Amino acid sequence: MSSRFTLKVACAAMTAFASPAASGQSYPPSPYWSESPPRQRYVRPFREEEWAPPPSWREAPSPWYRGEPYPPRYPDVERYARPQERAPVPSTPLSPYERPQASGEPPSAALRDGGPRPDVQPIPPRAVPFNSGYAPGTIVIETQGRQLLLIVSRHSALRYPISVGRDGFQWTGSEKISRIAEWPDWHPPADMRRRDPSLPEKMTGGLRNPLGAKALYLGNTLYRIHGTNDARTIGYASSSGCFRMLNGHVVDLAERVRVGTPVVVIDRLPRSAFADGREGSRWR
Repeated sequence: MSSRFTLKVACAAMTAFASPAASGQSYPPSPYWSESPPRQRYVRPFREEEWAPPPSWREAPSPWYRGEPYPPRYPDVERYARPQERAPVPSTPLSPYERPQASGEPPSAALRDGGPRPDVQPIPPRAVPFNSGYAPGTIVIETQGRQLLLIVSRHSALRYPISVGRDGFQWTGSEKISRIAEWPDWHPPADMRRRDPSLPEKMTGGLRNPLGAKALYLGNTLYRIHGTNDARTIGYASSSGCFRMLNGHVVDLAERVRVGTPVVVIDRLPRSAFADGREGSRWR
């Protein structure tokens, strides 16, 4: 009992002696008594020797890399600059007339093999409503609409998607089919060979031949309605004046027409020709 009382008295005396009021002194308030001290972030100094570019940057740069410089984050970044060589980026496929020749082939071969000649099955076209004054059996080609119409009656036709001549090679007029050839040989004209010296003077019929499985020759001109060895060009203006079709479509068309069939090439069909009122160039 007495020891506990003595301890309390001693603690009270020490508190009174240590307080500023008891000693007559005043101390300025410290900010650390009322709020937490400010914290300082520890920033580890950068050491260049600890960083190195990934191995892929030095050995095999990515194909989508275009040579942009690195962000200015590291000193002496030029040490890790990527090499100028990079993987080639695939480009837009060329047309058969512009495709480069195979390696090892002489640049001015007079005769070139067109490849195998498999049996191509006909692909039936789509029947569409079409109002016109053309006689049944007439072939109507609309350049802007990229379509070939075989007239069936006064109110219907068979529609084939085609590829037409590019700018500077388009034409309009009337001709008749003068010949139908299966796996025809291709004789590039002299002006075409001047534009592309790698073309041969003659290429035999086959899958590598740009004329495809069949060709319908138009009168005495150099123009034809023919197949193609590159179906990706259908629907585009990419030829030198001829009209390309899928091999299955040109085989089907050749079975429906004969020598002497009239062919009419026009730029755009009138809106009234289509039963639904749409223009041919928008009807795809």
